[in-house]
Formats: sequence, C-alpha cells, structure tokens
Amino acid sequence: MELVNGTAAQEFILLGFGMDQQKRFLLLVFLIILYVLTLVENSTIITLVCRYTHLGQVPMYILLRNFSWLEMCYVTSTIPRMIFDLATHNQVISFHACFLQFYLLFSLGTTEFFFLSAMALDRYLAICYPLQYQNIMSPHSCYILVTICWILGFLGYITPVVLISKLSFCGPNIIDHFLCDLVPLLSVACPPFGKAPLICQIIVNILFLSNVLFVMLSYSTVIYTLMKSSSKGNCRKGFNTISMHLLVVTLFFSTVGAMY
Repeated sequence: MELVNGTAAQEFILLGFGMDQQKRFLLLVFLIILYVLTLVENSTIITLVCRYTHLGQVPMYILLRNFSWLEMCYVTSTIPRMIFDLATHNQVISFHACFLQFYLLFSLGTTEFFFLSAMALDRYLAICYPLQYQNIMSPHSCYILVTICWILGFLGYITPVVLISKLSFCGPNIIDHFLCDLVPLLSVACPPFGKAPLICQIIVNILFLSNVLFVMLSYSTVIYTLMKSSSKGNCRKGFNTISMHLLVVTLFFSTVGAMY
C-alpha cells in the first residue's frame, strides 16, 4: 500500500458520525447501554441453556445458544471501537486493525446468514417431517450443522479481504465511515482495482442470495404445511413457533440487502 509520497499506508482515519460534543456524548451513552444489554441478554440465554442440560440436547436450543454467542461476537467486532473513538476522539485505526475488523464484520455476518438458514431448516424438519425429526435432527447432527455454519462463515470472505488489502491506497487515507466496511475501503483505494470489486460483489451476492432463497423456500413450505393442517390448534402453535424467527430473518436480511 503506497501513498502519494511513496510511504506505506500504516493507518486510516475514521471520520465517524461528524456531530457536536453533546450529541457525541448522547450517542456514546446509548452505545454503551446497547452493548451492555446485548451482552447481558445473550449471556443469560447461553447460561440458561447450559444450566438446564435437557435444553442442551434440543436442536432449537443448541442453535439458539450458538446464535447468542455469535451475536455477542458480532457486536463486539464494531461497538467497542466506536465507543473508544467517541470517548477519546482518537479516530486513527491501523491498517491491520482496520482489515481485521473488516474480516470479522463480514465473516460473523455471513455466519449469521448460515445460522438463520440452519434455524429455518430446523423448523422445516420439525413441522413438515415431525415423525422423522428426532432421527434427522439429532443433537449430534445439530452440532455438525453448527460447525459447518461457523466454518463456511469464516471461509467465505477470506478471498475478498485479501484482494482488497492488496490494493493501493494512495491518500488521503480518510474513511468517511465509523468502521472499516467494504464500500468505504474501496472509496479510498486507487485505480487500477483489477477484479477485486467484481469478485467481492459476486461473493457477497452468492452468500446473501443463496441463504435468502433457502430461508424463503423453507418457510414457504412450512406455511403451506400449516395452512393445510386440519387442526387449528396445531396451526396456531406452528405459527407461534416461527413468527419471531421470521421477524428476525426479515429485519436482518432486508437491512443487509439494502446496504450491500
């Protein structure tokens, strides 16, 4: 990475939110409260599932425990750095720290894609194949599924991060954002970009669209099965089971889709 004067780019400057002191303080307090609540909430879920051993053998709770741990890691990859910048006015981030945050942000986000798909698969099997569910989604099978989600999530974005880190950053090395993200990093890179942006976009689209389509297909089948059910009680119970997960899926995928 070389700047115009020929020196290597060792750091970036994050412009952040660009607000006055009072608003910065309010945002700082809000982020601290939000971060603490997120950690407490997810820690409570993990503790309860671990404490009651019978829950630890239920696939839905195995997935939920890992998802809670993932959420804690996901917010920790961004919010502590934002809190530090707001509290100290130190908006300088080293080159390696910036790309580490970039990699963790996208890898954990991609892992969340796969976990949402795994949860959709679990509900699909439980509702559409109730008699075979215990055999198909055993605790052992569920742990294998969880491992696959983590591995695929962290393998998916290695190539884009390496390609972008090899680009030239010829200055000014100012990132108009509060974290090291894909588009802001590309905006401070200098031509030629080669095929890095195209490869990044292809990988993002494949990871995103494949999981969105899988979740949509799974829940379409689940809803169709519930609508066909002759028992109104089972139908209502089934919809209660999937409603919250559908809300989480809709919010997460629609937000990521709008951004990227």
